[in-house]
Amino acid sequence: MFKNILIYRIADGWKPTLKDIEEGLARVRFVSCGASQDKSFGWDSPRGEKHGTLVESVAGQWMLRLKMETKILPTSVVNRRAEERADQIEESSGRKLGRMQRKELRENALLELLPKAFTKISSLAVWISPEQQLIVIDAGSQNVADEVVSLLINCLDDLAMVPLQTNMAPASTMAAWLMSFDVPGQFDLDRECELKATDETQATVRYARHNIVIDEVRKHIQNGKMPKQLGLTWAGRISFVLNDALQIKKIKFLEGVIEKNESQDEGEDHFEADTAIVTGELSKMIPDLIEALGGELEN
Repeated sequence: MFKNILIYRIADGWKPTLKDIEEGLARVRFVSCGASQDKSFGWDSPRGEKHGTLVESVAGQWMLRLKMETKILPTSVVNRRAEERADQIEESSGRKLGRMQRKELRENALLELLPKAFTKISSLAVWISPEQQLIVIDAGSQNVADEVVSLLINCLDDLAMVPLQTNMAPASTMAAWLMSFDVPGQFDLDRECELKATDETQATVRYARHNIVIDEVRKHIQNGKMPKQLGLTWAGRISFVLNDALQIKKIKFLEGVIEKNESQDEGEDHFEADTAIVTGELSKMIPDLIEALGGELEN
């Protein structure tokens, strides 16, 4: 459900009802790409049900789902079709085409090929925690998260949100943890780390599935390399990678946290149970991480 997350603080004063959110999201409900569209996105049922509700409340947590459809049409294919048309025109007319004419041919080729292109469907989860006043976006990059934030603000009246920030910078704090081989609270160092020099060399050292509680790591930090990302575990229940932009990546719930109920049928909907477990665990881990980073920065 959540593999990579970016966390946002909801500004005070936003107190919508589920009905308010449902009506707001309905303004941009997902519709498949038209013949001439290269991509389409919109809100869809979190359960994946056709015509289902756009917001689900599970154990007091509100779940949304953004669905995206993208036409797969390589630039090389479009260029080849445009060149074929250009060659035909030049051969029949006996004259060379100019830059603007070739640009127009590429645009026409794109419109011609789009209806025949394969499509790729993807989706990401958005979790609103009313009690903690947080919005958590399952996005692997800041650019994607920015697009989701913009869409949320456009759909949901009076919503204001800012990226979560902590009093201590993640990079310098991770460096201190690696120097002491100790992380506060219920966190432990895992087996992944990336260190990068801050000078013009930008020299980078990566450890993957490797013991990082070694003097070699300390020496890299002493020589001027700073952590870009660091593998951590929380309470023996969740492993993840924290980066210097306070993004949480590669989330994995460890053995025993999410177990299949053998009494359930294979095709049974596990949405509510999985959502309750995942948001319940993350609702505890996120405040612990904020505390380990010196508390939340007050705006």
